[in-house]
Amino acid sequence: MEITRIGVVGGGLMGSGIAEVCARSGLDVIVAEVSPEAAAAARARVENSVRRGVERGKLSAEDADGALGRLRVESELDALADRQWVIEAATENEPVKLALFTQLDRVVADPDAILASNTSSIPIARLAGATGRPARVVGMHFFNPATVQKLVEVIPSQRTAESTVAAVTTFATETLGKTVIRAKDRAGFVVNALLIPYLLSAIRMFEAGHASAEDIDAGMVLGCAHPMGPLTLTDLVGLDTTLAVAESLYAEYAEPSYAPPPLLRRMVESGMLGRKSGRGFYTY
Repeated sequence: MEITRIGVVGGGLMGSGIAEVCARSGLDVIVAEVSPEAAAAARARVENSVRRGVERGKLSAEDADGALGRLRVESELDALADRQWVIEAATENEPVKLALFTQLDRVVADPDAILASNTSSIPIARLAGATGRPARVVGMHFFNPATVQKLVEVIPSQRTAESTVAAVTTFATETLGKTVIRAKDRAGFVVNALLIPYLLSAIRMFEAGHASAEDIDAGMVLGCAHPMGPLTLTDLVGLDTTLAVAESLYAEYAEPSYAPPPLLRRMVESGMLGRKSGRGFYTY
């Protein structure tokens, strides 16, 4: 089956990036948001990103116009009824995602349509259990910014059909131009199971006063050849997202390395969300 109609649930940083990647790949894309105001913000987010791509010479004006012409943003989930593939990219909150998958199972008319989640930590089997089509539910974890990062983690549950995994892998590699790694259906998958303890360790080091944010980041960039330091990366990911993933992993494994540092929780509670708010470790 040729996939041409894509739905994306959520138009935040990740959802808008995924939608842009799909639209730039020639697909018909509908983004579903929670309100007209959120829909307008999502549309503006994609338009701004596409405009920057043109300004930097990474995208022609003609291709930019074509991508935006293939993108619609709606404020009702019912707008996704005719989609062949839906990628959920809502907030990293398990009850929210479960409710969305229950709704998507009802809304998306084609029983063969694939329902994918961009979750970074929640086991796919739990989301699949909220639907009547678990064989067509899969994890498809993009990385921020989705327009630049090449990796997609593909995570099947025990009930995901191999035909679904094959279709997702082909779609991600051949249509979207991504590189796929396959992960087991366990909290955190591959990347975040390794990354989150690293980020939390950097936060604990900063919290304890063992080094400044600048020195922690410079140490990992210059000493370990990382493209950016852990605190800069945490700001980019979003402190709220980092906290949500850490809480999910700690609840699953109860390992100290996944326990959120008190400082991270205080920062999120005070509205310091990194790139999302403009306030993070370098403005603490």
